Amino acid sequence: MTETHTWTANETRTIDEQQSTTESEQEHVCPECGGSLVTDAEHGETACSECGLVVEEDEIDHGPEWRAFDSSERDSKSRVGAPTTQMMHDKGLSTTIDWQNKDAYGNALSSNQREKMQRLRTWNRRFQTRDHQERNLRQALGEIDRMASALGLPENVRETASVIYRRALEDDLLPGRSIEGVATSSLYAAARQAGVPRTIDEVARVSRVEEEEFKRTYRYVVRELNLEVAPADPVSYVTRFASELDISDEAEHLAREMLEAAKERGVHSGKNPVGLAAASVYAAPLLTNEQITQQEVSEVADISEVTIRNRYRELLEAYEDADRALAA
Repeated sequence: MTETHTWTANETRTIDEQQSTTESEQEHVCPECGGSLVTDAEHGETACSECGLVVEEDEIDHGPEWRAFDSSERDSKSRVGAPTTQMMHDKGLSTTIDWQNKDAYGNALSSNQREKMQRLRTWNRRFQTRDHQERNLRQALGEIDRMASALGLPENVRETASVIYRRALEDDLLPGRSIEGVATSSLYAAARQAGVPRTIDEVARVSRVEEEEFKRTYRYVVRELNLEVAPADPVSYVTRFASELDISDEAEHLAREMLEAAKERGVHSGKNPVGLAAASVYAAPLLTNEQITQQEVSEVADISEVTIRNRYRELLEAYEDADRALAA
C-alpha cells in the first residue's frame, strides 16, 4: 500500500529556494561553454569571460545619469524631478497649481472649490518668495522671458541672460537702477555673447525702459561685471535681413563677400554694424540683377536710407579694390 507524504510549509519553502538558487546559477553561467558571465555596463552587454559569447545586449542602465566625485556631491544630486534652470527664481524647484479650474478627470470644479483653489494659488505664490530680493529676481526673470519671446531668442540666450542678472543682483548693482533696465541689458549682452545679435532699437522696442536708460545701464553692467562682449559682426545680421527681404542665395553669398572685403580693408571700423549689413543686402541684389529698394531695406533693418547710401558707396569701393587686388 502506497503511503502518501504531506508536504509541510517549511519543506515547500526549502524546495522553492533550491529551485530559485539553481535557476540563478544557470543565469550566471554561459549556455555555450559553462563559463562565468561578466556584465559590461558601459556597452550594456553581458558576455562570457571564457568564450566571449554575448548572452544579452542593449540592457537597461539602472544607474544614475549623473556623475559624482565625492559623497557630498552624490548626496546633493537626485534622479527625480525636472532639471534645474536659471530662468526661474527658485531654479524650477518649486511647485505650481494649474490655473484651470478642473479636477483630475477634467470635470469643472464647483464654486466653493474654485474659491479654495484660488486662495491656494495666492498662498503658493507668496510662499515661493521669501524676501524682497527673491521678488525682485522673479519679476526680472519674467521680464527677460517676455522680451526674449518677443525677439524670438533661443533658450540658451535666456539662460545666459538670467545668469548675468543674478550676478548683477549678487554684486549689488541694482540700487539706483530699474529692474527692467538691468534685465534688458542682461538680455542684450547675452544675445551678443551667443552670436544671436539684435539691434539696440529692436531690444528697446520691446523693453519697458527708455532707450537712453537702457544704453547707460548696459554700459554699466558690462563694465562692472567684466563681461566679454565682442563687437557685433555685420555678417551675423545678413541671414536675417536676407530672409525677410527674400533675396536669392547668390545675393546673400555676395553680401557676405562684400562685408569680408570691407573688414579686410578696415572699412567697418567705427561704423554701425547694422548699417553695413543693410548696405550689403541692398548692394548685392543689385549686382545680381534683382529688384530691391532702399526703402524696403530701411524698413527691415530699421536704419535710415541716408546711412544705407553712405555705407553702400564704401562697400562697393572696398569690394572693387578687392577684385582689382585679386586680378593683379
